[in-house]
Amino acid sequence: MREIIHCQVGQCGNQIGSRFWELIAAEHGIEANGKFDPTGGEDRLGRSEVYFSQGMAGNYVPRACLIDLEPGTMDAIRSSPYGQMFRPDNFVFGQNGAGNNWAKGHYTEGAELVDQVLDVVRREAESCDSLQGFQVTQSLGGGTGSGLGTLLLCKIKEEYPDRIMSTYSIVPSPKVSEVVVEPYNAVLSTHQLVENSDMTFCFDNEALYDICFKTLRLKSPSYNDLNHLVSYTMSGVTTCLRYPGQLNADMRKLAVNMVPFPRLHFFVPGFAPLTSRGSSQYRSLSVADLKTQMFSPSNMMTACNPFNGRYLTVAAIFRGLMSMKEVEDEMFQHQTKTSSNFVEWIPNNVKTAVCNIPPKGLTMSGTFIGNTTAIQDIFKRISEQFTVMFRRRAFLHWFTGEGMDEMEFTEAESNMNDLIAEYQQYQDAEAYEEEYLEDVEEDPREEYASSTDQEVLQQ
Repeated sequence: MREIIHCQVGQCGNQIGSRFWELIAAEHGIEANGKFDPTGGEDRLGRSEVYFSQGMAGNYVPRACLIDLEPGTMDAIRSSPYGQMFRPDNFVFGQNGAGNNWAKGHYTEGAELVDQVLDVVRREAESCDSLQGFQVTQSLGGGTGSGLGTLLLCKIKEEYPDRIMSTYSIVPSPKVSEVVVEPYNAVLSTHQLVENSDMTFCFDNEALYDICFKTLRLKSPSYNDLNHLVSYTMSGVTTCLRYPGQLNADMRKLAVNMVPFPRLHFFVPGFAPLTSRGSSQYRSLSVADLKTQMFSPSNMMTACNPFNGRYLTVAAIFRGLMSMKEVEDEMFQHQTKTSSNFVEWIPNNVKTAVCNIPPKGLTMSGTFIGNTTAIQDIFKRISEQFTVMFRRRAFLHWFTGEGMDEMEFTEAESNMNDLIAEYQQYQDAEAYEEEYLEDVEEDPREEYASSTDQEVLQQ
């Protein structure tokens, strides 16, 4: 069995992570006490061993490591209905908190705790038959998720360099900002993610709020509603890993198909169907409906408009009883119709997978993962906010006081600007191609090569 170890870091990471565990436990028919409920049929278990290990009493235990620098979040998870399902040794927490300071999470408070976390990760890895990789849930705006989260990525990558590392990261958004130093934390984290992550699914609160207001028609959405959206998407992304007989059935396949260049591994996720509670009974769901909703900008969980860029690659994961041929036809038609939105130098860049088991409470659903050059909008936005503050050296003493150097900020900023330039380069790649071809045609070495060939033939 190809196992995955899940790490949830910081308050936001833990809240998203615990919602994810609740959702997949319900999908696999595992109750809050870890026991399997056989009433829905044995096939619901699928490949649950990917995420759950079995305890002595036959109960299912999440292969999860729960980390925070303050005890409050852990207490909340322990006292929740599913709190008893987690292994008590896997809760690792400090007492001081990171105070929204990346340097505290990465260099001081976090560095003291990281060895404890690695012991838990090692113990889980040793009990695996064939570990396929790690997934981390974190927020990039706070202190623990971003600072300790990226430190953990570095350490795990050092120890398990050949395993796939996937992160579900909540990116700061301008309209929903609770932390003044968010731009610093986000740029310093992105600097690490570019180097150490293989796949990063970017969510942001602004896009999630828009979905709640406009699509789901919720008057005052809570973080619970936002976490619910994220957990549904995570459940969709991991469907192929958890149920047998699917395409893209492991993390490596997904990474190979989705990442054309190693640094460009930041994805825009989406989910369908999203309908308001009152109108769901009036909708008939079909593959065409799901496809239209999946590619709609209002369903994207990252606040960037995909029409401003071009898709490098796309993965679509459908769930429910549907015809494989219909899915393939719909996707092919969409790609043909909107070919200008896809780069033409990657042919067949839409991957599809179909799983017969729908999510709980739905008859069919679709999960969208897009690697689009439009995601540079997010990085540009963070980079601009970073530059405005860093120019004045505002709030910098909080970071340098923890032992950081100003050079690190400058490095992180230039790395992010390189990333933006790289996305832009591949968005405009068409023009480069034509210029390159013209250069090749005029290359005098061509004539020389052909004349020498002729001489050789004559001899």
